Order: sequence, then C-alpha cells, then structure tokens
Amino acid sequence: MTDTLDVVVAGAGVAGLGAVALSRSINGLLPDRIPEARLCKGSYFSLRGRAPFSRLIYPVPEPGGLGVHLTLDLAGAARFGPDVEWIDRIDYAVDAARSERFYGEVRKYWPGLHDGDLLPAYSGIRPKIHAPEEPAADFMIQGPREHGVAGLVTLHGIESPGLTASLAIAAHVRALLTHSG
Repeated sequence: MTDTLDVVVAGAGVAGLGAVALSRSINGLLPDRIPEARLCKGSYFSLRGRAPFSRLIYPVPEPGGLGVHLTLDLAGAARFGPDVEWIDRIDYAVDAARSERFYGEVRKYWPGLHDGDLLPAYSGIRPKIHAPEEPAADFMIQGPREHGVAGLVTLHGIESPGLTASLAIAAHVRALLTHSG
C-alpha cells in the first residue's frame, strides 16, 4: 500500500488559464459544475526614470481588480498596474494607447506625473468566474463531494488573494483528497 494520492488537479497550479477546458475534458464531471472561462487582462506600465516613492501604493479597488497601483522592484524601479481589460482570447501585448487611462489613474495619487513618463511594460491574464457585469465572485474549489468524481479536485478563478493563500489552498486540497476516498 502507498501513501500517495492518485489525483488530477485542474486549476491555477496545473492548467492555469486552461483549467476550464481541462475540466470539460474529464469524463463524469457535469457541465453545470464547471464555470465559464472568462479572461481579464491586466497591463502594466513602467516609469521612465526614478520613482519618488519608497512604498507600494494601492488606490481604491475598481470592479474586476485592485486598481492601478504602484509596485517597486528590488532595484527601486516603478511599475503601475494592473488595469482591467476583459478579453476573449489570450494576448499578452500591451497596447500603448492604454497609457492615457493610466495617466489619469496614477495622477489621482501622484499629480506630478509628467506626460511621456509611462512606458508599456508587460501584462498578465487573470482567470475570472464572473462576467464583467456581474458582482465579483471568489475562486472556486470543488472536491468529490461537490462534483461527484472520486479523486478529483478542481480549482477555478484563482487569482490574488488566492495566490497569496496558496499554501492554505494546498492544505485544503489535500484534505479534500484524503477524505474523499
């Protein structure tokens, strides 16, 4: 006898943005237990030159995200983001035209930001389990008790703060698997 668990996990750790597609391919998993795949892109713009800040800045959250906030890397370089852009397909390109919105958002807490100081940096795509016009929904973790498939745990829509709680989520998944069989 072994103490390892034979398991398939669909979610942020294994399938990422493909978790919904992976879940749909699992025999026995009912479609009504699988959320619709929705993608939300968040772009970031870097600051040309040195930032006048030594701390992170988080504005009031906006629907679908935390608001365009300031992050600093270990070298002190500043980036602003993410914004919220609902998309239909995966595309990581940062549209330079989005900088106009960034200038407006950043100037709410830093009115001294000069035109031309923001440069497209990078983007990320967050999995959402709610549509843009719906209230925000927390991530979804389902074990055999919820969906009826032994040895399976699905995770959908995990983004921050779920990523911050990854160790607690891992412990929860292990508990679901340990008590499912």
